[in-house]
Amino acid sequence: MRQFILFITFIAAALELQAQGCSDAGVCKLGSLKPDPNYTKVQHDNLLDAGFSVGAADYGVTVFGGHIGYSRQFGENWSIDTKATFLSQNGNEVSVIGLGDIFANINYKISQKLTLTGGVKVPLMKADRKEDGNPLPMDYQSSLGTFDLLAGIRYNPENWQWALAVQIPLQQNENAFFPGSFPAGSMINDIQATNAFHRQADIMLHVSRTIPMSDKITFTPGLLPIYHVGEDEYTDIDGIQHSIDGSDGLTLNGTIFINVDAGSSGNFEFDLGFPFIVREARPDGLTRSFVFGVNYSYGF
Repeated sequence: MRQFILFITFIAAALELQAQGCSDAGVCKLGSLKPDPNYTKVQHDNLLDAGFSVGAADYGVTVFGGHIGYSRQFGENWSIDTKATFLSQNGNEVSVIGLGDIFANINYKISQKLTLTGGVKVPLMKADRKEDGNPLPMDYQSSLGTFDLLAGIRYNPENWQWALAVQIPLQQNENAFFPGSFPAGSMINDIQATNAFHRQADIMLHVSRTIPMSDKITFTPGLLPIYHVGEDEYTDIDGIQHSIDGSDGLTLNGTIFINVDAGSSGNFEFDLGFPFIVREARPDGLTRSFVFGVNYSYGF
């Protein structure tokens, strides 16, 4: 318990030191890829889950998110996961809320320790939200507005969990933001232009270790590096496409998952994400100095 308290103290100090944040376009939170001490145990054919999160973004924006999900097990080896999300952003006298994306993936368990995952992210909006007729930047969009391919592999040796995945956008979105259209002094005018935004792919590796705290509680710290494979692009008012300097490269996050067995086939999950290393430019609006989430799942 003393080591646990020291670890939490260290994390709190790290949060105070970080000014910019972790970035996840969605693949890191797929049910088959995120840390879960019970994942290798087939306990129920059906699983319903719902969750809520809060995070601190760039430019004084507070982000609230949520999801509902359903998973289905088919025998010992095959399963599917589905999830629908929503997002709300508040800051700089702008408050918006909207549907996000639908995630759907199929999983095949090669062995008790090895699972393959493939799926898609389908946007429920085009990242074209406006405020008083002015296009908003990606920081205020509830979806990246792109159809993405998702693929990953999960390896579970003993209490360790390794997940390697890629997320590939297949088109640019319909965002039309240029800075300068908001009132003088608004921080929104400092945000990078993202007209006809073209986001590059992400490759992520999540390494975590589960530590049993009691019969009903597990503690799982981890490291989550995400590599953005190229520079994102936008189109200027003359129709010329430009690369966004510094938008490629590595983001390194720390993660903590606490799972609590709630009995009667229920489970609570508390998770925290925070950055150690960030990309120089993050025009996609996914930057967080921290994200805290609560999830409840019920199997039957």
